[in-house]
Amino acid sequence: MPYVSTPQSVVEAMLQLAQVRAGDVVYDLGCGDGRIVITAARDFGATGVGIDIDPRRIEEADAMARFAGVSDRVRFAVQDLFKTDFSEATVLALYLVPELNAKLLPKFRAELKPGTRVVSHQYRIGDWAPVRSETAWSGSTDHQIYLWVVPPL
Repeated sequence: MPYVSTPQSVVEAMLQLAQVRAGDVVYDLGCGDGRIVITAARDFGATGVGIDIDPRRIEEADAMARFAGVSDRVRFAVQDLFKTDFSEATVLALYLVPELNAKLLPKFRAELKPGTRVVSHQYRIGDWAPVRSETAWSGSTDHQIYLWVVPPL
């Protein structure tokens, strides 16, 4: 699927909707240039992990993290999302197509701990009903963001 970055104003809205704070571990699936985990570390005090299948995006994310001064709190990896362990995440960020979100839903249900917040830019996750949604603006364009919280067992 093609790389399309999330506008910075939407990144900030996503992290605010997920109530990211110090101590959180933010995973971004399909992280691109790393802006979500970099912002989470720089502005919210979290640590982060970015996963992408494209080595060029990971190189770019590493460079951006160094520039932002957060290399010690974030890491990026070239990995297949279906082979990545998300169990460490307290916040999971997504900007993936609906079909991929739906295919990942069983993995989310199996690996994410109760209370983990999942935030998605633009697309829902299969039949999982979000607990909240908001509209974020970038220029004159509106972007939907959705929040889910993994329920107790």
